[in-house]
Amino acid sequence: MSNYFLIIQARTGSKRFPEKIIKKIFGKPILEILIDRIKKEIDPTKIILATSLNRKDKIICDIAKKKKIKFFRGSENNVMSRFIEIGKIYNLDTIIRITSDCPLVDPKLIKKMLKIFSKSKIDYLSNTLPFKKKKFPDGSDIEIFRYKSLIKSKKFTKKSELEHVTNQLWKKKIFKKRIYLEKMNMSNYRYSLDYPSDFFVIKKIYYYLKKNNLNGTAKQIVNFISQNQTLMDIGKKNLEQYLENKKK
Repeated sequence: MSNYFLIIQARTGSKRFPEKIIKKIFGKPILEILIDRIKKEIDPTKIILATSLNRKDKIICDIAKKKKIKFFRGSENNVMSRFIEIGKIYNLDTIIRITSDCPLVDPKLIKKMLKIFSKSKIDYLSNTLPFKKKKFPDGSDIEIFRYKSLIKSKKFTKKSELEHVTNQLWKKKIFKKRIYLEKMNMSNYRYSLDYPSDFFVIKKIYYYLKKNNLNGTAKQIVNFISQNQTLMDIGKKNLEQYLENKKK
């Protein structure tokens, strides 16, 4: 397998929900929950936290040290530059991008998609982009791409897109991309962490997974949400709000 890193993009300065990733469940910050889940399937030496130089984000570096994984500090707004610098420092061929607002991403699916990607000749693989084609829920987002393709995409990337890192990889026709699909359409479900009410949803899901000793696949989580009208309503409302904000 090519030289890869799984990069977790994280910061505390969210405008919609400040310090959301250090909110605690069972006394453990959300970010730690995400790292622990990923470490079940991905070699910890291949995981790195990419955060900003903002002094408030020192807590993210402290979490990285505690969990014995690498960390990198770079531009707060030019998130793409963080990924480019990490790729340069570690001479990467492949990058897996996970954002910290997807704490319940499925680690087994990450591993499965990495195997698919490593055997292919594509530039970009995702399970949630392009948004209109996806079958997976919001909050299960996995992106895998070639470092050289990211560098190539930089010249097409607008300043407003630097925070989103991969926009041109999945938009531009010059890049070979693929979306990983499921037969079951789960795209109307949501367990991403953007608003305070999302934290309530994630907390309920996490309790359920722990209690039933489940890995937390998208299907398992969707099955749980579908049996709880309150979680369904929150997810629907927040997904609509999130999509509306994306149009602005």
